[in-house]
Amino acid sequence: MSNAAVNADFLWQRGAWRADETGLGVAGTRFAAAQGVTERIGRFVLPGMPNLHSHAFQRAMAGLAERRGPGEDSFWTWRETMYAFAEAIDPDDLKAIATQLYVEMVKAGYTQVCEFHYLHHGPRGVRYADPAAMSLALMEAAREAGIGLTLLPVLYMSGGFDGRPLSERQQRFRHDVGSFVSLLERLAPLQDDMFTLGIALHSLRAVPEEAMRALLATGVAKGLPIHIHIAEQIGEVQDCVALRGARPVEWLLDHAEVDARWTLVHATHLTAQETDRVAKSGAVAGLCPTTEANLGDGLFPLAAFIDAGGTFGIGSDSHISVSPVEELRWLEYGQRLVSRHRNVAARMAEESVGTALWQRALDGGIRAAGSDIGHLAEGSRADLLVLDDRSPLLAARGEADVIDSFLFAGNTPLVRDVMVGGQWRVRDFAHAAEGAAARAYRAVVEKLAAA
Repeated sequence: MSNAAVNADFLWQRGAWRADETGLGVAGTRFAAAQGVTERIGRFVLPGMPNLHSHAFQRAMAGLAERRGPGEDSFWTWRETMYAFAEAIDPDDLKAIATQLYVEMVKAGYTQVCEFHYLHHGPRGVRYADPAAMSLALMEAAREAGIGLTLLPVLYMSGGFDGRPLSERQQRFRHDVGSFVSLLERLAPLQDDMFTLGIALHSLRAVPEEAMRALLATGVAKGLPIHIHIAEQIGEVQDCVALRGARPVEWLLDHAEVDARWTLVHATHLTAQETDRVAKSGAVAGLCPTTEANLGDGLFPLAAFIDAGGTFGIGSDSHISVSPVEELRWLEYGQRLVSRHRNVAARMAEESVGTALWQRALDGGIRAAGSDIGHLAEGSRADLLVLDDRSPLLAARGEADVIDSFLFAGNTPLVRDVMVGGQWRVRDFAHAAEGAAARAYRAVVEKLAAA
């Protein structure tokens, strides 16, 4: 779609439904002044949701780590299954897996994905002829699926807080600061309306302090979004206290200039003081409720964080679910179970929990992605999703209730149409690339299973 205009009854703008009186113009990849309404697209139109945390290759192992081991299973036993699965994936495999995943994301209402990318090299760390081969595979997958991409190459250097060397399986992830900066310099010129570059520190246990400081001082890192896994597991917290004398989030806030460029992924295990400090720093809490539940991580202190003025977004992480609806639903339900109260994310009387969740996750996702997205307004990238007003689940739902019903009325898909970058990617629940993506994905997964 180019130099056209669309119209709906209601647009979600600045945290509220507003009657669409003039329509939205679309010029190239961006919204522009409407030049006459040419197409009515539906009753309720929302900005697309950013997915702020993704490990694309893990989509192909969803459901393969649900068999109990000989002892108590945890994140750490799951991680060994993941390492074994990742061992055989090459750039072509990664592209096929990611294309299938990204098609699923767009159909679900995600229009930007932050790819936390650490599968850099070949088995046992053997370098590809092009050091950016795996990164480029992800970029090609995003183009084929029609989703915006914030690529976050990951610096991963050590196997623990004690500085132990990486294991043989972890060698695929390894960079030193110099080679990592070279990768960023290779990718930076490729940025455009649909591709944004950021950086990721895998975790405090995987990045020594001096390496973190050296990377963040480089010119290429200036102004880029910064993401880090942190305080996901109790074991991680205990090791950090033992070897660095402080809890992970406490240590990071004391040793880095954490601000709105930062996304602290998971940040599950926080003290009250840490919760308040993260909120006041402007950093985004990157919450992944379905993966955190699947791994038995724990529950983020959502109510206290919101009350302190904190910003959060959502990600599908290991992709055992690919749905912003399910992430937001289980974010709220987890809080209800632990607090034994309802409507936790709505912090004011008469506030809708659905609208509070959607807008807060939208705000956090926009910040984490580092891209001009998430606004149905002139100049922003033209991303939107149209709810299916024909569905019985939205019958007799007005502006006050529609997002609550969208998130809490069941599992029937309600995202009917999706536009990303001014192009219709999904029409009437169908994505033009889904057939080819599914065939390529099936072939790769069957190959990996036989390996």
